[in-house]
Amino acid sequence: MRSRLRNLSFVAMGIAAFFIGDHVDELRVTQGMMVIYTVVAICSLVLLTGYSGQISMGHGALMAVGAYSAVLSRTYWHFPLAATFAIAVLGAAIFGALLGVAAGRLKGPYLAGTTLALAFGLPFITSQFSFLKGTQGLPYDLGNAPKSFRDNATEYKWYFWIAALAGLIIIWLLSNLLSSRYGRQWRALRSAPVSAELSGIHIGRSKVLAFTISSGIAGLAGAILAMSVKSAFPDAFPLVLSFTILTGVVLAGTTSLAGALIAGLLLVAIKEDLSGRVTDYFASGPHISDNLPVFITSFLLIVTVLFAPNGPKFRKK
Repeated sequence: MRSRLRNLSFVAMGIAAFFIGDHVDELRVTQGMMVIYTVVAICSLVLLTGYSGQISMGHGALMAVGAYSAVLSRTYWHFPLAATFAIAVLGAAIFGALLGVAAGRLKGPYLAGTTLALAFGLPFITSQFSFLKGTQGLPYDLGNAPKSFRDNATEYKWYFWIAALAGLIIIWLLSNLLSSRYGRQWRALRSAPVSAELSGIHIGRSKVLAFTISSGIAGLAGAILAMSVKSAFPDAFPLVLSFTILTGVVLAGTTSLAGALIAGLLLVAIKEDLSGRVTDYFASGPHISDNLPVFITSFLLIVTVLFAPNGPKFRKK
């Protein structure tokens, strides 16, 4: 019964996304894509941190791997759009698996520091390969919408529908995965690793699997981000992006996919609406406008950790 209700809720969200995308302006559609890739990225950390107990402070770098994988497959090999999303997931998952082998041996601040260093070094890494075009980046040519949609859909509405479909599919798959024995194993691993190992759970293998799947989901979020800006370039994946995703996980309650949706909406609202209103009210300059979202997000993270460290009340038990 619970599984049927979950499936129906995803179908309802898909229908709602279609009608919302068809009845809002271009700005809101673009913001909707921002919400989608933020929610997908938060869900990837819900799996990694909330379930397997591993902390990543550099998930923005894994998003960049997915974005560049999608764009490269489109630019140089002319893959269909759906295939570029699959390549984004696969490329980030393989990279995450390699990183996860090392991550499985690290704990606490050591793992967080490793992923943080990866995110920090991303601009330098991309500048070392000429085919990635350095800071200029690579364009993400998505082609035109099908003829049946061209009369009713603008370019960004078409992108929004694609992003919404991809996001719903991956979150539906993740929801079912976390309800399976793998989800139970990861929660046991996080809560009582010694007891989990005594019960027959291979700790290292479980951690690598969690890191791999989480990386693949982050890669999809990166591909959606690249689609929203129509290119992949280092400045689209700054260090603050990783911190924002981590903040979203704390706001979501670490183990709640429903909370990830609310956290994503809140973080995008802070960046797009609230900070702009505050800046306009106080007639602040562009420097304040650029840094205010980071300040508000950081303040929100501190308040959440102090007063609601276990997440909202709807957090999954």
